[in-house]
Amino acid sequence: MPLADLPSPVLLVDRARLDANLDAMQVRADENGVALRPHVKTHKSVEIALRQRERGAVGLTVATVGEAEVFARFGFDDLCIARPLVGRDALARVATLLASKTRVTFCVDTLAGARQADAFFAERGQTADVLLEVDTGHGRTGIRWNDPDAPAFVRDLAELPALKLSGLLTHGGQVYGGPNEGETKQDALRRYASEERNRLLTFADMLGEANLLPYDATISLGSTPTLHAFENETSSYFAITEVRPGNYVFYDRQQVALGTTTLANCALTVRATVLSQHRTPTGGEMAYLDAGKKILTTDLGWGVRDHGQILHSPHTMKPLPHARIAGLSEEHGWVRVPGATTFDVGDTVRIVPNHACVTMATQDRFYVIERIGKDGEEVVGEWTVDARGA
Repeated sequence: MPLADLPSPVLLVDRARLDANLDAMQVRADENGVALRPHVKTHKSVEIALRQRERGAVGLTVATVGEAEVFARFGFDDLCIARPLVGRDALARVATLLASKTRVTFCVDTLAGARQADAFFAERGQTADVLLEVDTGHGRTGIRWNDPDAPAFVRDLAELPALKLSGLLTHGGQVYGGPNEGETKQDALRRYASEERNRLLTFADMLGEANLLPYDATISLGSTPTLHAFENETSSYFAITEVRPGNYVFYDRQQVALGTTTLANCALTVRATVLSQHRTPTGGEMAYLDAGKKILTTDLGWGVRDHGQILHSPHTMKPLPHARIAGLSEEHGWVRVPGATTFDVGDTVRIVPNHACVTMATQDRFYVIERIGKDGEEVVGEWTVDARGA
């Protein structure tokens, strides 16, 4: 199928870059002696999850019960829901998955939430594996890594007959804060990765010394940026056993800004069309694309001031230096050009989005492309975003 026959705006995934990204992360996990349990919230695609499993992924990480249900229907039987679950609806759906012989783990980080889950599964004669979520600096959910009351919490958790503590989980999301002043990007990635690993192992040792955590426990961490600087180490009792990156399948402009990768590795682009262009009263021109908030998203983040990177060439992945996506409305991207625009109405442009995970979640499908010749591309697949809306 020629690109010109596709709708606009549309998501395109470069197959060679996707495969290279999948291969590289599996190699990195293998070199560090850890299991790779990729987070599928980034792509929500069964086709991509199958390719991750073929390369050696031990299971999948999901963000919601709905995502777990979708991937279980397609035969994925080892799933981690990487957040606490509260409420009868969510727990009932997990109970159904457990009854179907799907292994599902989820997080706990409060005694109130753990007791609710315990009572629910005890009523049904079921036992659920849970991971204690640990906050190693992100400041979201989880027990603080140096909380002196953590052993007491785990003793209370051990008294709950329908829950089995199978390990610890953390997400080093603080890495998205970027480098400190005067710190290089690579030094920042190494610092954040060491913090995430060392704090999680310190927490694990605290529980191990109190005989509150089995020595074969899952010790799980993960973010795409910290995994690029991750090196496994063994503490007094434990080592990291599992990693859960997600964004690495595509990468995006945020990852480029953080120094995790380069534009050349970004597999996901948005193809958009120029709808209109006008001179501005203050000089320069504005071009208007048919891609707005509903596909490019308003996410910015450290080091990112525009709403996507327009490319000069999707083959070379070189940026177009003179055009900025300065604003978004729902269905329009506002491209500011300081001089005269090189666009014509009806031209198409390719954009690396700021946040691939959110961009993918806005669409029902995406098209897989392959580079041919010097500048050519052809569509070689149409894949669905299977867990969209889940």
